[in-house]
Amino acid sequence: MRDERRENILHHALRLFSTKGLYATKVSDIAAEVQMSQGLLYHYFRSKEEIYTELIRNAFEKMNTAARGLEESPMAPREKIRMALTQLLHDIEENEDFAATVLLNAQAGISDVTPAEAQEILSRESGVPYGVIERIIKAGQVDGTIKQADAKALSLVFWTTIKGLALHKAVYGAAYKSPDVNIITSMFFTDE
Repeated sequence: MRDERRENILHHALRLFSTKGLYATKVSDIAAEVQMSQGLLYHYFRSKEEIYTELIRNAFEKMNTAARGLEESPMAPREKIRMALTQLLHDIEENEDFAATVLLNAQAGISDVTPAEAQEILSRESGVPYGVIERIIKAGQVDGTIKQADAKALSLVFWTTIKGLALHKAVYGAAYKSPDVNIITSMFFTDE
């Protein structure tokens, strides 16, 4: 029950933080969204900053675990890239929290009010997915299935495309439709 309530708080806080920002979101807003008293909310989190930091931590734990799992997969590099893009496009389209999380992380990266602990997590963890995709791209360049270009730049294109689409979803909501994965893979694969 406690874990369920924490997840409910985090879910609703994500919506508020991603649309209003940390500064404008009050603990009372979060409590109202989850339909509990502020006092009860404080049994789960000490402050809105702690909730915010937990959202950042959870986002990078999930993303980096998935990225490392992809890298360790026995699939060929080309299939890893296609699978990652297909899954990420699906998540953008079907998982409302995905776009909100991307928006939250983008705001946290540029905000002056981001808590120090959240800034440290961003600094330490945000490069992990970029590094994983860069290494997969390099492996695909060796086997000739991925275009010869700077692998770090291609990784940047990969992630900024995904983040841009997620931000587009955050703005347009249900009207958003993911592009065909082949449009994106054509930026990477040698024969598309």
